[in-house]
Amino acid sequence: MPKIDQDSTAISKRDFIKAGTGCMCLLGAAGLVATTPRTKAQTAQRGLIKARRSQWFTAVGNGRLRCDLCPRQCRLDPGQRGPCRVRENRGGEGYSLVYGNPSLVQLDPVERKPFFHVLPGSRALSVSTAGCNIECKFCEVWDMALVAPEEVHAYDMPPENVVQQAASAGARSISYAFGEPVVFFEYVASVARQARQAGLLNLLHTNGYIAADPLEALVDDLDAVNIDLKCFDPDFYRDICGGELEPVLQTLKRLKAHGVHVEITNIVIPTLNDDAEVVRAMCRWIVDELGPDVPLHFGRFYPLYKLANLPPTPVRTLDRIRDIARDEGLRYVYIARVPGHEAESTYCPDCGQPVIKRLGFMIEENHLQAGDCGHCGTPIPGRWA
Repeated sequence: MPKIDQDSTAISKRDFIKAGTGCMCLLGAAGLVATTPRTKAQTAQRGLIKARRSQWFTAVGNGRLRCDLCPRQCRLDPGQRGPCRVRENRGGEGYSLVYGNPSLVQLDPVERKPFFHVLPGSRALSVSTAGCNIECKFCEVWDMALVAPEEVHAYDMPPENVVQQAASAGARSISYAFGEPVVFFEYVASVARQARQAGLLNLLHTNGYIAADPLEALVDDLDAVNIDLKCFDPDFYRDICGGELEPVLQTLKRLKAHGVHVEITNIVIPTLNDDAEVVRAMCRWIVDELGPDVPLHFGRFYPLYKLANLPPTPVRTLDRIRDIARDEGLRYVYIARVPGHEAESTYCPDCGQPVIKRLGFMIEENHLQAGDCGHCGTPIPGRWA
């Protein structure tokens, strides 16, 4: 069974600075994932480990299959894979190529997901596989998400082992993050079901590009979801991400209707999605459709992947955009990846006092009392227990 490195859960000053600049230290290369003394180390294997049949395919004639997981509704000939690289038509049967084969297994602060209104200061066991169903030009994990499973190192880790590892490591939740959980949906569903039985929370950080039926099948096992809302411009989604905006908005509304705790992340990219009126329209939509209490994280962009020619987001731009969001009525607006910024912390919308003070992923002060502001008693929305 893979192991979790307990030493990796401590955040050093160097780790904090790296985190603040958008650098991610990912387990899953050629080394070992760490563990408790009762389990054995497992070395990651490069290449496709195994495949598993999936129910999320529909026969459409002549041996072709339609993948029903996401809005692409890809139609695959025998032997063909979808653009996600991890779903395949094998002789008229649909297969997931990454079930039980995570290329990342990592213990993190829940704030890194990022979830700022879920179990502050707790640890989450993150799992992810290769593959993604869109292709953002600013992808931070392109060497894991935008490649085939044969191109990464992965572990043989069935769902029950994930839950056991999380419990052994003292995690209070399992996070399906870093890569795109929609493309390893079957694995997420199996782990989430067992995690709920074990008393662990299930956290999803996703692009939200998922069809209605699979989302409905999973939603009862989800406790919190952070959606990457890339921009409020359909052209940006098509040109920069290779997807569509509307299905993501529908996902957000469905999650809210089911009572799932929702947070939103928006990476602010200079010249591409930092237009004030587009941001204002996005914030107005969030308030009108989801409510003013949805936490919104504005993340600083750093040059990456196919947008390495652009500069980091100026902090003054993030401050300006945060002011727009608050003017539109959002009560919990954060700035991410700017270490030491005051907008890393949670403030009570009524008395204005800090409820949770953060420095990067570290909790410096927590004045939350049974889900209420410890200063004035105002309820603060979130999953606090």
